[in-house]
Amino acid sequence: MINYPPTLGLILAGGLARRMGGGDKAMLEIAGVTILDRVLACLAPQTVGLVINANGDPARFADTGLPVVADSVPDFAGPLAGILAGLDYAAQEAPGIEWVASVPGDCPFLPEDLVERLHAARRQGGTPLACARSGDWRHPVAGIWPLALRDNLRRAVVDEGLRKIEVWTARHGIGLAEWPDTPVDPFFNVNTPEDAVAAERIALQHQGL
Repeated sequence: MINYPPTLGLILAGGLARRMGGGDKAMLEIAGVTILDRVLACLAPQTVGLVINANGDPARFADTGLPVVADSVPDFAGPLAGILAGLDYAAQEAPGIEWVASVPGDCPFLPEDLVERLHAARRQGGTPLACARSGDWRHPVAGIWPLALRDNLRRAVVDEGLRKIEVWTARHGIGLAEWPDTPVDPFFNVNTPEDAVAAERIALQHQGL
């Protein structure tokens, strides 16, 4: 039983993947399944709908059947711009939805209770925002975002030129949803070719992932 408000899922796939030599990290296959397909399979049951944030030709995601929204802020302004694009989409295309849950498009092992625990963390902390933490590391892109802060975020990104997520979230207060990072870090992300090899090994060793 879902005990949190209807929430739109946002996959952030708008980065440049410089450490991978370019391209779409989300399209890399891990144990025969693309990271994107893994993310979608995990997030879809937790949300009322999904949208992909990506720049460039949206046709490369056509097989998903999902809407693709580009940053409205130019020059690859980072994940805050992607989150703003997701909030704008929710405001325009998903009436009645007041929350967006974002995840990076390069994490193949995301938890199946992510959205529930993000909402629980913000409620318990009395904060409008929450993000994930595994072990000693925060994952600010794996977070919950209220549409109520959309205009504030726009001012920060557009007028102030703010690019660091944690600077903005600190202004409003953010709860932390905790996960262990062993035996597998659910927020392991694939940034380099070496990470892709490691993810393949993890997937083969832990068949349930």
